[in-house]
Amino acid sequence: MKRNKIFGFLAGALLMAPAATFAQQALRSGYFLEGYEYRHVMNPAFGPDRKGFVSFPFLGNINVGMSGNMGVSNFLYKTPDGGLTTFLNESVTASDFLGGINQNNRLAIDYNWSIFSMGFSKFGGYNTIGINLRTNVSATLPYELFEFMKVGGKGDNTVYHMENIGVSSKAYVELALGHSRDINEQWRVGGKLKFLLGGLNASAMIDRMDVEMTDEQWKVQGSGSLDLAMKGLKVPTNEESKNPGDYEADKAQNINYSDIELESPGLGGFGMAIDLGATYQLREDLQLSASLLDLGFISWNSNTHGVMSMEPWVFDGFKDVPYNSEDDMGNEKPNSLENQIDNLTEGLEDYFSFQREGEVSSRTAALGATLNLGALYTFPYYEGLKFGFLSSTRIQGKYSWSEGRFSANVAPTSWFDASVNYGISSYGSSFGWLINFHPNKFNFFIGSDHQFVKITPQFLPVNNANMSISMGINFNL
Repeated sequence: MKRNKIFGFLAGALLMAPAATFAQQALRSGYFLEGYEYRHVMNPAFGPDRKGFVSFPFLGNINVGMSGNMGVSNFLYKTPDGGLTTFLNESVTASDFLGGINQNNRLAIDYNWSIFSMGFSKFGGYNTIGINLRTNVSATLPYELFEFMKVGGKGDNTVYHMENIGVSSKAYVELALGHSRDINEQWRVGGKLKFLLGGLNASAMIDRMDVEMTDEQWKVQGSGSLDLAMKGLKVPTNEESKNPGDYEADKAQNINYSDIELESPGLGGFGMAIDLGATYQLREDLQLSASLLDLGFISWNSNTHGVMSMEPWVFDGFKDVPYNSEDDMGNEKPNSLENQIDNLTEGLEDYFSFQREGEVSSRTAALGATLNLGALYTFPYYEGLKFGFLSSTRIQGKYSWSEGRFSANVAPTSWFDASVNYGISSYGSSFGWLINFHPNKFNFFIGSDHQFVKITPQFLPVNNANMSISMGINFNL
């Protein structure tokens, strides 16, 4: 698989759907819903209101979502002929584009797919087994980066300073073994032990980047690092993959993105993590809960490390993208959006220039942990109605985020319950919901933490990039 497929997809996804994260680790709308089988994912102390369950293989719990403080409309614009063009097009004014950009543009993408799950009562408590595929992408992109991309040398500024540019991605398979039990009438505790099989880990961290216009060219100097860990991933330098006359001598050790390829994929790393949780019945009508999730690490092998050169390098700038381009006959034809994004990708490759350092080695990286704190109040005149507040905090350095979510939860019958909720987070506000059917021997649920209203044909949110959908089919024991 060549670079233009790998790198182009990542760059295009990050910039065209920022701040990106198919970001749905678990359906937080179901945290207080006692009939929801996967509450234990958010707090391992939660027990079932039934004997247990077995998931429909590959369909038991699917979570897909996106969170961010920007959307597609910030980066793609309609042309007069009904097509699409990027924000670099000269017809898009700097004020129109930059007016929708935040000082700190955030991205978080989590995807959790349950391959197999089950829960059962045994050994004095409740036990869970889960095999899950999990991915995470996080990014933070400063306003100055987009200002430079759009305005460049056409504005008054000839010097740009950028800090804290970061993109991180990982994918792994998780085997989770959980157990929870009552300590007394008030306390219930639980925990999980997770074994992690790593597939991919990529991280680019740029602490500072200075750009200055000199002699009609941009001089760039930065401090940052790049790590790419994936079994079988070949990351060549210019010296290894190009003819001597095709690159400048001082760029011999620069990573050649165009020739990155995947030769023999396999297990890229191994790690472990734990989840801890507890509930406390403060009063008959008030329950408190807390959990700490994904406290652990993955040791990645086959890691390629790159650094930014301490010496400045020259960058030609991001080019305007026209509405039309000419074919071989000299006739104008629409310039496809794919070609426009390819041009943008090439500019990003030149701008973020890393030199490979040393040979392939190993690297250990912590997971992003999540802290949940909850309070559940039972309505005194109807026990089937409960009100909850959930505070969730992702602890992941510069990619950290927090959310507060208020919910109303109702269980009118023994086989149906539902939740409606409203959340305020680092990515903005959102409306969530969940409906959960669990008659005898069968369970189906569907819900969302970020109900989307307006989307593109590719199912990307047009405005703020907040959307999610969760669903699953399971069998009750």
